[in-house]
Amino acid sequence: MATIGVEEEYLLLDPVTGVPVPHADKVRMAADLARLTGGHEVQSELLQAQVEVATPVCAGLEEVGGHLLRLRHAVAAGAEAHGCRLAAVATPPLRDARRAVAVTDHARYRAMLAQAPRLVEEQLVNGMHVHVSVPSREAGVRVLNRLRPWLPTLTAMSANSPLWDGRDTGFASWRTVIFSRWPVAGLPPLFRDVEDYELRVRRLLDCGLISDTGQLYWQARLSERYPTVEVRCPDVQLCADDAVMLAGVVRGLVETALAEADADTPPPDCAPEFLQAAMWHAARHGLSSTLIDPARATVCRAGDMLCGLLGHIGAALEASGDTREVTSLVHRLLRQGTCADRQRAVLAAAGPRAVVDLIVAESTP
Repeated sequence: MATIGVEEEYLLLDPVTGVPVPHADKVRMAADLARLTGGHEVQSELLQAQVEVATPVCAGLEEVGGHLLRLRHAVAAGAEAHGCRLAAVATPPLRDARRAVAVTDHARYRAMLAQAPRLVEEQLVNGMHVHVSVPSREAGVRVLNRLRPWLPTLTAMSANSPLWDGRDTGFASWRTVIFSRWPVAGLPPLFRDVEDYELRVRRLLDCGLISDTGQLYWQARLSERYPTVEVRCPDVQLCADDAVMLAGVVRGLVETALAEADADTPPPDCAPEFLQAAMWHAARHGLSSTLIDPARATVCRAGDMLCGLLGHIGAALEASGDTREVTSLVHRLLRQGTCADRQRAVLAAAGPRAVVDLIVAESTP
């Protein structure tokens, strides 16, 4: 059974105004000093209003959930100690557009600021990254080729960024739109083999289009640090158990793709323009409308697409013992809607400040 690890990015919000505040270094140090985390589990991010956490390598979903709750509470305690609040949300409902949040003092981040200052200023977006182990980089490339048609569905399921500057953007995942503006972003291309993958990356580096492999902002990629495939399309989730659900689905997709590759089942032949449009559609609507099945070039009801997803990964879920947990959480998602749906309901009833209160309350129960 493949091992799994999860990274989550959070915002730090002012408890009175609800806007992001630049206290990341202080919060990270406070979390570490509380001895609730190891020194490497809470990390800095591009902007000083963001904090990232990373679980250890986990064998099961219960372990993933336990670590995420522990890390959320550690960061929340550090935030409380410095007068701010943790928010597991993919875009801030409110922000001070007159004052840019400071960039973390790191050479890589300073270079990004020089490259694209306005993009960096608006990079107040937080994702969830799921690492699943693969036996080799060659196997990882074969997995990537088979994951591509499912990335829009994962994006729709995880939508948690409908608001920007106090208004509804009309998108369930505005983070997906913001991230798409970087030179190398969006859906990964179809690769012939691992040599093709490495050649394409090397060309991007040699031409200076990216400064390092960390700027490969594909929604799924090979990790350069770990023997894993890293799926990056989900928004960070309000609740840790929704993150656990997505982690289980991603592992199921990776293990299913490995089995298909071993059986020499060819990857789906998806036209790139159709796949990109399907991703836009998923970011726009989440689960509130239809979804596009890129492999079949058809329009589906969201519930039918998720049932198809569960059927596709059913054998992998059964083998890992995740069937009951993942299935029940997916059914709950269909009943209750996405995090974006919940934010919109509160916005309509009580305004953007009430959305901030919802996010803070849900992030660390």
